[in-house]
Amino acid sequence: MIGVVLGGCSTVGYYAQLAHGEYALLDARQPIARLVVDPATPAALRQRLELAQRARAFASSHLDLPRNGSYTEYADLHRPYAVWNVFATPEFSVEAVENCFPIAGCVAYRGYFSQADAEAEARRLQRRGDDVAVVGVPTFSTLGWFDDPVLSTMLRWDDDELAGEIFHELAHQKIYVAGDTRFNESYANFVERTGLHQWRVAQGLPPRKDNAQTRADQFAKLMLKTRADLKRLYQLKLPADMLRARKADVFVELHQRYLKLRNDQWHGYAAYDGFFKHSLNNARLLPFGLYDQWLPGFAALYAQAGDDWPRFFAAVKTLAGEDKAVRDATMRKLTKTASSAGTSASGSA
Repeated sequence: MIGVVLGGCSTVGYYAQLAHGEYALLDARQPIARLVVDPATPAALRQRLELAQRARAFASSHLDLPRNGSYTEYADLHRPYAVWNVFATPEFSVEAVENCFPIAGCVAYRGYFSQADAEAEARRLQRRGDDVAVVGVPTFSTLGWFDDPVLSTMLRWDDDELAGEIFHELAHQKIYVAGDTRFNESYANFVERTGLHQWRVAQGLPPRKDNAQTRADQFAKLMLKTRADLKRLYQLKLPADMLRARKADVFVELHQRYLKLRNDQWHGYAAYDGFFKHSLNNARLLPFGLYDQWLPGFAALYAQAGDDWPRFFAAVKTLAGEDKAVRDATMRKLTKTASSAGTSASGSA
């Protein structure tokens, strides 16, 4: 997740909560090297921090990712999420109400360090008629403007997720295109997945059984299908009351499709049930598809670079400097190439 703390807005209050939240986070940092040798550090915490140390070193020595102070420190936030992102759409649209920041560019959310502040903003947007979703996020990147620490909220993940997230966020620090979320996140997600595969090989671990990733991909595909259905619906010239009724029917159908997927293909695996405990609306669908649209294209680009990280990053940097229309056309062509060649999102056939 890119850095919500880099932007600004027209209100002093929003700037103030960003500044206060970032200061509190930076003030909580402690060097990991010191914590792992401190006898007072709990054994479970020491084990996770040692893993983060090894992954951080691997990121620079093997993946050509930035060698800096990021992820060499630890911060205990004493809360379940690092930030809460507020997504919004108009009532009859699947397009995000974008927020534009001086450095990060335009993104599909606004970030808050306080859950109460995020929920207050959500209520404000709801009063003006928008569909709204508040999503807790375990980590974020300041794109290298500060030395981002390993956060206590990241330690709930398993070892692969922790290492992969370090690779992902460092990839954002290396290359970032303001205002192009799909490019940025697909690129960083490719680095995460491919880097994690190489990390496991280097650690002498067997290939990952990616059932969790398969389920995540299938769930995202379900959300994207629903979003496409809604987009077609909203293009119809219908009265508002009729649109609302049909919109509700689409979300009922989404739940039914999910239950069939859960009960048939997933054999009752129910970890995604929580998604349906909240009201369904356009905004709840926004995060899906932002992280993987161009994954096959980046896999093809990596293959063209001879599976060489410096050459790959040089090619990505060249693409990042193009106009968005040119960049999108190139990514579409690369994605088509990947489909023809059978290249996987982790960079191997």
